[in-house]
Amino acid sequence: TSWMLYDIKDDAFRRLTRNGFYDEYNDRPMHPYPVGTAFWLDEDEGLVIYDEYDLWLIDPKTGSNDRLTQGREKDLSFSYISLDRELRSLPSDTTILLSAFDESNKKAALCYFNLSDRSLNMIEKGPYRFARDIMKAKDSDRLIYTKENFDVFPDLILTNMKFEDQKKISDANPQQTDYAWGSIELFEWNDFDNVACDGMLVKPPNFDPNKKYPLIINFYERSSDRLYSHRAPYPHRSTINYAYWANKGYLILNPDVRYEVGYPGRSCYNAVMSALEVLKERGYVDTTRMGLQGHSWGGYQIADLLTRTDVFTCAESGAPVVNMTSAYGGIRWGSGMSRMFQYERTQSRIGHTIWSNLDLYMENSPLFRLPNVTTPVLILHNDKDGAVPWYQGIEYFVGLRRLGKPAWMLNYVNEPHWPVKRQNRLDFNRRMEQFFDHYLMDAPMPEWMSEGVPALESKTNDGFGY
Repeated sequence: TSWMLYDIKDDAFRRLTRNGFYDEYNDRPMHPYPVGTAFWLDEDEGLVIYDEYDLWLIDPKTGSNDRLTQGREKDLSFSYISLDRELRSLPSDTTILLSAFDESNKKAALCYFNLSDRSLNMIEKGPYRFARDIMKAKDSDRLIYTKENFDVFPDLILTNMKFEDQKKISDANPQQTDYAWGSIELFEWNDFDNVACDGMLVKPPNFDPNKKYPLIINFYERSSDRLYSHRAPYPHRSTINYAYWANKGYLILNPDVRYEVGYPGRSCYNAVMSALEVLKERGYVDTTRMGLQGHSWGGYQIADLLTRTDVFTCAESGAPVVNMTSAYGGIRWGSGMSRMFQYERTQSRIGHTIWSNLDLYMENSPLFRLPNVTTPVLILHNDKDGAVPWYQGIEYFVGLRRLGKPAWMLNYVNEPHWPVKRQNRLDFNRRMEQFFDHYLMDAPMPEWMSEGVPALESKTNDGFGY
């Protein structure tokens, strides 16, 4: 949580900062990451670093600091954009290009900031996401950049240093005009602790608030900052594609999850169920047709959520950890690292070893509450998964089937944490679509669900028929 400087000539350390220049939203029981450095000034006159919102000028000789921008008061987070990657330092009287992100509404801007007089000039702003790797021509004032949102594909735009006279020079996604697309908006609500939260809500094309729509809740940790990302249709390896599923007529809700150390399962319930209650009050959700979809940490949260509520019609849970006690002592196959750190200090957020607080590991392991599950579950877990042990998916599937619960398991042989090969991604997306369409849109049950496909027949029988 501090920046330190080592002076090679004097063989001495100096502390430059004492607090505040790190990820303020860190909710894991570990030291937060630094927000980062921006650039050095010429002649070692200063080092420019970030806090959560602003750029600060640090004197490397004295450690004194000076806030350059005034973003915190306006919920604006600034980042430096380099237009010359060969530069190793900048003069103290130059003007630099910054990107600005408004945390209150997720909109973005591009700005020029004068280091000398501290003036800020916003030149391009709106409901977009701007590229960070803006390219400047070496011998002229021409730039190429991209901007995107749910509707706008990030085509290349040619402009000048003032971002005037803009010309789109690529048309990489012309077929989009042939399809109904849907819309996305910021979803705001207060959770059960009355804490303000953000999320994303995707609506189908020609949305009618007087109709009832099936709902899929898809989430991971915090995704709302990507509200204005473009999501072109393609077979994703682990999640539904928002444009495609909205086109099919689904509402999609993606709520941010705020975590309490030691209680990731309860935290997920707090966020998802409170968001769902607020959305249901709007009147256009078909409460008899609600599904969940998520992968990895999202898959874990869904598996846990299904042991705490029975309001969902169906769920897809990809590569979930359902038993933290059996996963705790394993290793990550790719790196050979012990998995203990994941549960104690990082994503699982337990905050204890398994020996110092076994009760928390039990509480956050949905395997031990599978008798509570009433929701049909589709499980994806591949046999070469190096991030989450494949046996977690097996424990989940076998446990549900042993208890007489409706469950299906997909395994793509020799694939890692998610399907990588395009044919397997297509296959997974098609099965997931058939699964949700059966439970949420009254489509018939396909053969792979009703009869199953034996492993020995998998190369000749896909089971997609009805």
